[in-house]
Amino acid sequence: MTTKNLLVELFVEELPPKALKKLGEAFAGVLFEQLKAQGLATAESALTSFASPRRLAAHVTDVSAQAADKAVRQKLMPVSVGLYADGSPTPALEKKIKSLTNPNVDVGKYIVECVVREHDGKAEQLVLSRMAVGTTLLVGLESALEEAIANLPIPKVMTYQLADGWSDVKFVRPAHGLVALHGSEVVAVQALGLKAGNSTHGHRFEASVDPVVLKDADSYAETLAKDGAVIASFAARRAEIVRQLAAAATRLGGGVKAIDDDALLDEVTALVERPNVLVCEFEKEFLDVPQECLILTMKANQKYFPLLDAAGKLSNRFLVVSNISPLDASAVIGGNERVVRPRLADAKFFFDQDRMKTLASRVEGLGKVVYHNKLGTQGERMERVQAIARVIARQLKEAGVQDAHDGNAEEAAMLAKTDLLTDMVGEFPELQGTMGRYYALNDGLRGDVADAIEDHYKPRFAGDELPRGTTGVVVALADKLETLVGMFGIGNLPTGDKDPFALRRHALGVIRMLVEKDLPLGLGELVDAAGPVFGDRIAHAPRALTDFIYDRLAGSLREQGYSAQEVDAVLALRPQRLGDVAKRLAAVRAFAALPEAPALAAANKRVGNILKKAAGTVDAKINPALLQETAEKSLAEALQTVAPKAEAAFASGDYAASLQALAALKGPVDAFFDGVMVNAEDPALRANRLGLLATLHQAMNRVADLSKLAA
Repeated sequence: MTTKNLLVELFVEELPPKALKKLGEAFAGVLFEQLKAQGLATAESALTSFASPRRLAAHVTDVSAQAADKAVRQKLMPVSVGLYADGSPTPALEKKIKSLTNPNVDVGKYIVECVVREHDGKAEQLVLSRMAVGTTLLVGLESALEEAIANLPIPKVMTYQLADGWSDVKFVRPAHGLVALHGSEVVAVQALGLKAGNSTHGHRFEASVDPVVLKDADSYAETLAKDGAVIASFAARRAEIVRQLAAAATRLGGGVKAIDDDALLDEVTALVERPNVLVCEFEKEFLDVPQECLILTMKANQKYFPLLDAAGKLSNRFLVVSNISPLDASAVIGGNERVVRPRLADAKFFFDQDRMKTLASRVEGLGKVVYHNKLGTQGERMERVQAIARVIARQLKEAGVQDAHDGNAEEAAMLAKTDLLTDMVGEFPELQGTMGRYYALNDGLRGDVADAIEDHYKPRFAGDELPRGTTGVVVALADKLETLVGMFGIGNLPTGDKDPFALRRHALGVIRMLVEKDLPLGLGELVDAAGPVFGDRIAHAPRALTDFIYDRLAGSLREQGYSAQEVDAVLALRPQRLGDVAKRLAAVRAFAALPEAPALAAANKRVGNILKKAAGTVDAKINPALLQETAEKSLAEALQTVAPKAEAAFASGDYAASLQALAALKGPVDAFFDGVMVNAEDPALRANRLGLLATLHQAMNRVADLSKLAA
């Protein structure tokens, strides 16, 4: 059967720019999968998706006008249910066959032609066996279109009325045209109240003809570009914008380049049909405002591309991606410069006004901002963060960290949220912390305090940088622990994909700081220290929080390539210093590679099970006088030699050596289990042997729970 290429386009009013890329991919992807499922397209068919502000389209190669006939086999029912003794059909079989075909079918004739008997091993079954006629492109494409439209990830559906004045249609935006071409032939499908044709519309202002008539499916992109002044492909349009941005920056010289922002680039790509990059500028006096403010207002409000010099400093020029290409672009340039000026003036006004009040003078105002109805105001919250920061700083100082000053940490914690009350952050919440640092420096505060005010939000997302200095780390830890302990304390736990207080992100932030900064702090001690600062607002720091943090750590480690067994073995001991976890994992991996490891892991698991079943508490003590069997004496002697070596290596932080020292125990352990009855009738003898096993268990599980490595 011959095949031709297929083109389907839905022409609509301007689509939501932030959703356009996903809409285009989803529309083309579902359409393609539906065509393949119906046998109209094959695994060798290629898909090209198109998405512009006013169209969603898909081009599929090698599409058949009709799918090939295919054999259909379907079990109907047992013979005893479907046929009487004389071979005539029962009502149940008649009803089933009519439901699969049509109500007027000659059931007797159909049974003779299409129903066979087969034995399935239990009973004789009636099986439908026939050749199904392949779906035509007209029917299959209409069905595929319905599925593609129904499964679009639409942010918000619109309901609008069709031209007949009676029918309503629900779609992301009103649709005005439908194209369906199989080669050069129109496929007369319908969707959203529209009938398919071979013409579409180009650029609102710059198309050379309207409507744009398409000769065939393969000429779609070329014809739209030539006659419609539209680059239909999202990827091609994006690449053209990138090219023009780079070219414009190169023409300006001085090493300037457009800011790198994929989200902005995608959004602008979704706003224009034929991009034209223009260079604009603003007054240099605005450069006195922190560049983060200017960059944000240009990107968020105007969708402009700020230009940075080689040192990363903002210049007073910026790039605009226009949707029109007039011969004289001065009016477009002037209009964009005129529009951005009030935005920048507002930013300068906010900055000047905010600097008239110190951050310290704003602390009292935090007491009027509700944080949570069960946890009080932002002012109360920051008092708690201060208290936690004080404890953390003192712990670090006692551990020998030289630049851990509790006074600096307390001051930074007290001021950390005050920029929330400034005009600039009120207008641009994304700048919280960033503006706090600028205002702190303006107030004459120390650099590490100013940095901590900005950095206490870090890490904000996966892969984000950590706070710069010790003061920043202390305040960031305190802030995240306060959130975690408070929310867990009142029962606000994340569920499924819902995590409104970003507790998973906060937990990962705590983990990253403890691990990557290798802080000499115990996780349990930190959580316990944060509990009392809440007073009677929560009962205590919940154990569930510690488990939650270890679960986050386990997930993170598995993503880094460690096996589930390795992670479980290390975290089963709940190591308090998370900075040691990587060393423990490396040691466990090296131990697992030893030939003695499988037997020792299995023995460890066996020992653990024996000790669990023992009555009462088993002390890790050995009475040499009660050692009778040669095997238990050998094991006790081996432990006297191996345990001190393993313990010394563990104490020095050489976890690999600690575990490898255990390899010498394999022989004595095997011999013990082969020749010694642990549950002896003599209570004293039994207790001593259990004590020997407890000593062995203790020695083997200092670095990790080796039983987790057992098969």
